[in-house]
Amino acid sequence: MLVQKKWWKEEVIYQIYPRSFQDSNGDGIGDIPGIISRLDYLKDLGVDIIWLGPVYKTPNDDNGYDISNYYEIEPEFGTMDDFDHFLKGLKERGMRLVMDIVLNHSSDEHEWFEQSRESKDNAFRDYYIWKEGNDGLPPNNWLSFFGGSAWEYDQQTDEYYLHLFTKKQPDLNWENPELRRKLYDIMLFWLDKGIDGFRMDVISLISKRQDFAYANFKSFGQLVETTYANGPRVHEFIQEMYAKVLARYDVMTVGEGPGITKDVGLDYVGADRAELNMIFHLEHMFLGFGPRGRFDPVPYNWDDIKMIIRDWDDAMGEQGWISVFLDNHDFPRMVSRFGNDHTFRIESAKMLAMMVLTLKGTPCIYQGSEIAMTNVQFNSIDQFRDIETINFYKEFSGEGMSDQEFIELANQYGRDNVRTPMQWDATAHGGFSSSDPWIAVNPNFREINVLNAKEDPDSVYYFYKALLEIRKKSTALKYGKWQELNQSDSNVYVYTREAENEKLLIVLNHSDNLAMFEYSAIEQCQILLSNYKNSDSRQLKAWECRLYRI
Repeated sequence: MLVQKKWWKEEVIYQIYPRSFQDSNGDGIGDIPGIISRLDYLKDLGVDIIWLGPVYKTPNDDNGYDISNYYEIEPEFGTMDDFDHFLKGLKERGMRLVMDIVLNHSSDEHEWFEQSRESKDNAFRDYYIWKEGNDGLPPNNWLSFFGGSAWEYDQQTDEYYLHLFTKKQPDLNWENPELRRKLYDIMLFWLDKGIDGFRMDVISLISKRQDFAYANFKSFGQLVETTYANGPRVHEFIQEMYAKVLARYDVMTVGEGPGITKDVGLDYVGADRAELNMIFHLEHMFLGFGPRGRFDPVPYNWDDIKMIIRDWDDAMGEQGWISVFLDNHDFPRMVSRFGNDHTFRIESAKMLAMMVLTLKGTPCIYQGSEIAMTNVQFNSIDQFRDIETINFYKEFSGEGMSDQEFIELANQYGRDNVRTPMQWDATAHGGFSSSDPWIAVNPNFREINVLNAKEDPDSVYYFYKALLEIRKKSTALKYGKWQELNQSDSNVYVYTREAENEKLLIVLNHSDNLAMFEYSAIEQCQILLSNYKNSDSRQLKAWECRLYRI
């Protein structure tokens, strides 16, 4: 079967974390007018689709993923007029906008929840999930993604409400058809404004197993996969959403998929499912997470990454589609996690860029990756801002972990690593703001910034531009078959992308060491791009990458 051609398979996503992209008014918080001022930068880079993190009204317990009004813009980010101006600016540049939407939970400051907690017979009570306690304890042993119980006791009605994330993010009850209608109305409101689709936060969790039984699990990941994700009505709900909302528009939907394994991926994105266009599966991003999550690390290696890529390609076949990414607002910086951000920062960042932009699927670039921004190195707990990090610090320190030990974990695995301000230039605060930002700028901003990158023809920035230009012209990179080629050196990753009249060879060395790769007809190949000027035909330098036309 031929792959069905769609614009969202051909274009490249760039994720903006609004709070940290560009501050326009000097309050230390990124905003929509700030983003507008950088639209020409984004257009010039060569990206097509902007994924905008939540900008709805919010008390900011979880940086906007706790929405108190889905129809209003958070004043810290600007006004609805600013949003309309932003959308117009994108359209004028031939770019598209995909908005982040949170449909699994709201803020506890949303009008629905404030009504819901008033009394057991309130009309909004059933918009959320309320249960009686169990002999003075929570209804069951479910845990929050951010530490502790997933249940919060509410004294007013003597019941507990479910929150799979923070206690200020109560889960919505999708069993209620009236609630679903209201969520669909919200989506229609934004689509009618002319946006081009949604990135759907934790969409795999919206259907709850209604027995709310005690869970048997050895790790948090297992709890997510077996208890929280892929609930009994999840596909019914998404198909209803498609029929009532999405089918009316030529838009792109990408679902964030905690707990979506390769075995059930096609159930969400199969061409015949009438559900979602693609998913951000998280299997490779959860590598290294131990039984208690990101701050409980376990070893993994590149063989694990390659196996996941191979398995997902097999699982999707010609029927399904995924987005390809190696970092976003929830995971550490790509070059710090998968590359070498010290000795070979430039080389490894380019190698990882080539991988993201040549694998099969729609690539997603996180802000700052195009200049190889790195993890931060905070030295005090009070520098961290992420609610997940703060909650786990309290939990782990209560068990005897020292501050220094936890800080080292957070500097390696925490979400604040990707939330420090965008580094535009070497002026104060990296050109992000004229005042102290909401979270400290990475101290390396004087060396690593957009202005420096634009002045260096060999920078990571220009490598991204070159790759994006090649991808725009290449049918093989958009739609071509992906095929891994076995190598005797485990530090080398080689694969092809092949369409009807085009075949490309991608060669990657994901190590600090010299390596040899094997391809019998290399002399008949034309090199299109490499991160080293002089490339020996068989030997790869540290973190070397090459893109050939066969």
